[in-house]
Order: sequence, then structure tokens, then C-alpha cells
Amino acid sequence: MNQPLANIHPNATIGAGVIIEPFATVSNDVIIGDGSYIGPTATILPGCRIGKNCRIFSGAVIGGEPQDLKFKGEYSTVEIGDNTTIRECVTVNRGTSAKGKTVIGSNCLIMAYVHVAHDCIVGDSVILVNSVALAGEVVVDDFAIIGGQTGIHQFCHIGKHVMLSGGSLVRKDVPPYIKAGREPLSFAGVNSIGLRRRGFSNEVICQIQDIYRIIYQKGYNNSQALEVIEAEMQASRERDEILLFLKDSKRGIIKGYFPD
Repeated sequence: MNQPLANIHPNATIGAGVIIEPFATVSNDVIIGDGSYIGPTATILPGCRIGKNCRIFSGAVIGGEPQDLKFKGEYSTVEIGDNTTIRECVTVNRGTSAKGKTVIGSNCLIMAYVHVAHDCIVGDSVILVNSVALAGEVVVDDFAIIGGQTGIHQFCHIGKHVMLSGGSLVRKDVPPYIKAGREPLSFAGVNSIGLRRRGFSNEVICQIQDIYRIIYQKGYNNSQALEVIEAEMQASRERDEILLFLKDSKRGIIKGYFPD
């Protein structure tokens, strides 16, 4: 490819129709899928695997070394799915020996100045609004929307279809299908508007609301709530996802909101 003033390593694998603007850097051991766009001054470092029709804007640095004192130079990667947009000055660090890779899924929007640390796993159709910061080994599931300037503690898990208020400080896991806000971060209801927009029926949304009433409004601890949900709520994909999330939570889930 003849990209004037772009620095492209001869061993990089560049797909058909890729545009790499002047002053961008594409290093060795990089794969960029067909139809993608790399903006001016963007830096794509070794170990990056970028899908088709992605757009990476000016000043982004993808594949930088982990900011982890335990990192000893081991081989690791960054994997980005198809149709994902990464805006200006985003930083995405490679994995460490913990997982070996940092992953961002397909159809995501990663807005300006976001940081995605080592070994994070970001699902499909996720939106990270400006200046969100993910610490190491954070998991963000599909369709989550994280408000601007939110900081997420290492090892936290954000469930599917979650909507987090801007400026949130996330110290515990946030279960799927809910909204959360305030300080400390608290349950703020089911994300019913987002779920309707994505085709969830009223019946399914009502079941999700009933499940979270058991978790947050009946006075049960988490173990008791799990038993009641399993005994009283009809099995469904959404019910089982919520149960599995709670059972697998390592940091514990966020609390309900109890005003003074």
C-alpha cells in the first residue's frame, strides 16, 4: 500500500480497502481487517488484531504495554471486533499473563479519551462514553452503556444491557438489565426503555422487574434472594442469566438505594 507519510511496518497485514492516514503508525505483528480506517497520528502497536470496517481516530494508541507492575514483557494481544469505532485519544492496553489478551467486541462505540486497561473483556454493542476508565481485568457485557467519566475498579463485572450514570465510581459488580447511579453506586431500576428498544417484550421486562424486587426490595440477603428466585420465578433466559451473574460475582453486587 502507498500511504504517504504513514509509518507502516512491512510485516503488518492490511486488508482490502483500508485507509491509513498520514502520520499514523502501524507496527509489526498487526492485522487490520478489510475496509477499516486508521486516522492521522493513531498508533497501532504489535499484537493488535483489528476487525473489518473499524474506525480508529487521531491520537488513539492501541496495543500499548500494560500499566501493571507484574507485566514482564510476555507476548499478549489486543483483539477488536468488526464495525467498532474508537475515537480520539483512546488507549487500549495489551493483556498480561492473566488472560493474554484485551478484547473489545463488534459494533462498539468507544468515545474520546477512554482507557481500556490490560485483560479487559468488552462485549458487543457496548458504548463507553468520553473519559470512561476501565481498570485491569474488568468485564463489560453486551449492550452496556457506561456514562462519561465513570471509573471502574479492577476485576468488576458489568452485566448485559446495563446503563450507568455519568461520573459513577464502580467498586462492585453491576448485574444485568438494570440502571445504576448515585454515590455510592446503587440500583436505580430496570433499564426498561433500553430493553424495549432492543425488542424485549413487556412480559419479559415485567419478569426482570419482579426478580429485582426480590433482590433489592424484600429484605433478603443475596443467598436468600437466589433461593426465592429459583423457587418462585419461572425459568427463562433472563432469569437464569441474572442467577448465574449473582452466583459468579466475586466482588459482590451493588446495593439498593435507601434514601436518608
